[in-house]
Amino acid sequence: MAPSHTTGPGSTVVVYGEPDHRHRLTVHLDLRCPFCKRMENGLGTIMTDAADQGRFTLHYRFATVIDDGAGGSGSLTGLSALGAAADEGQRQFAQYLHVLFAEQPAEEVDAFADTGTLLTLAGEVDGLRGEEFDRKVREGTYLPWARDVSAAFGASGVQGTPTVLLDGTPLSVINPMGYAVSPEAFLAELPRV
Repeated sequence: MAPSHTTGPGSTVVVYGEPDHRHRLTVHLDLRCPFCKRMENGLGTIMTDAADQGRFTLHYRFATVIDDGAGGSGSLTGLSALGAAADEGQRQFAQYLHVLFAEQPAEEVDAFADTGTLLTLAGEVDGLRGEEFDRKVREGTYLPWARDVSAAFGASGVQGTPTVLLDGTPLSVINPMGYAVSPEAFLAELPRV
């Protein structure tokens, strides 16, 4: 069983924007990755705004590498909650993703393994909390899907997160200092529409 707004083999890619757009921005993330947090905090809303303007469709792919390396299950459990958010709509999914990265704990702290924490953070997204969403998060409805998403990342050949590809071509999203590039620099890499 996969959430709404997913595509690809095994429905392991979450889609934001017009599904059939000719340009695709594929964003590879791990919810516990500190560099993903920097990228998402600096460019996440820039990416969703550009998709809203019709510049591309966003395809989100997720890894759970930090769970494996640091121990715990926060990347996987958080991803399951994101699946429940996708059922509520693309906007809710994207806003929840932004909130999770904004509130990401230190890499060695596995706070996202706690569904209570995930539900509390979901309360910051208008229209997300409700009986169905809360049940799916508490019961781990999308944990099997999250495992499939993680396995698909492992088989993708992508070496790390964050990795962002425009129609298969890598884009620079992290500068040499380890922080997000400026919105202007990112937007300059995009095709004109």
